[in-house]
Amino acid sequence: MVKVLITGAKGQVGTELVKLAPAGFTVIGLGSDQLNITNQQQVAAAVAEYRPSLIINAAAYTAVDKAESNAAQAFAVNEQGVAWLAEAAQAADIPLFHISTDYVFDGNATIAYQETAAVNPQGVYGVSKLAGEQVLAKTHSKHIILRTSWVFGAEGSNFVKTMLRLGKERDELTVVADQYGCPTSAASIAQVLWQLAKNYQQQGDLPWGIYNFSNSPRGTWHDFAVEIFKQGLALNLISKLPEVKSITTADYPTPAKRPAWSVLDCTKIETLLGYGVPCWKSELVQVLKDQQ
Repeated sequence: MVKVLITGAKGQVGTELVKLAPAGFTVIGLGSDQLNITNQQQVAAAVAEYRPSLIINAAAYTAVDKAESNAAQAFAVNEQGVAWLAEAAQAADIPLFHISTDYVFDGNATIAYQETAAVNPQGVYGVSKLAGEQVLAKTHSKHIILRTSWVFGAEGSNFVKTMLRLGKERDELTVVADQYGCPTSAASIAQVLWQLAKNYQQQGDLPWGIYNFSNSPRGTWHDFAVEIFKQGLALNLISKLPEVKSITTADYPTPAKRPAWSVLDCTKIETLLGYGVPCWKSELVQVLKDQQ
């Protein structure tokens, strides 16, 4: 049995990683209350105690707007925590898989971002996540950095749950329609990470580095909201379809600047794993069924 230590095991992706662990893998899933990755001693002690063959880091500070006024905490988790995990993984000579974000880009592109595209984060969250990528790459060669976007899942707080709540309360909503990206289910992220883990188990090695992964096709937050309500009505999660009006980013100011374009080119991961990325609409069905 291959032992895998999962940090952030109670978050959106961490929960799915624990739930979807394939045969042949033993999971040690630790939430932030059990393992605080910003504490070097706790990280070292956990690796020494459990002696994993692989670490998957699903812990992150993801409150994009709060990060603008809470930079110290964002960097503590997204950079320093990754540094401690990377040091421990390097010392134990085991791989570290790490989840990153489309927010490392500035959003000014018009074609899908490849892994080699220039990074230029526009807010504290993106800067802290990029710093985590960089410290990992510098510290430990056996790493996978999986950049993803617009994550939604059955657990935790996310856009899907917010829309369902508002859809029950209101007859009319306004949603931003000039930001483009790809909604991505936490379950599909977990499945990709487990496939990489299986490949490592079988081959004893991987093509290390950065990979993009998101569901398809691209759309706007407005598109996403409309589909949530359509599926939510079909599953009796809401009793009527609210009217979803389009607004611009300028109409909805937030503390953190959002990328106008977050579409990721997933060709590299598709080639490595030998299959195409899932459709987010199909993934959404499963997430909504979990809300019934």
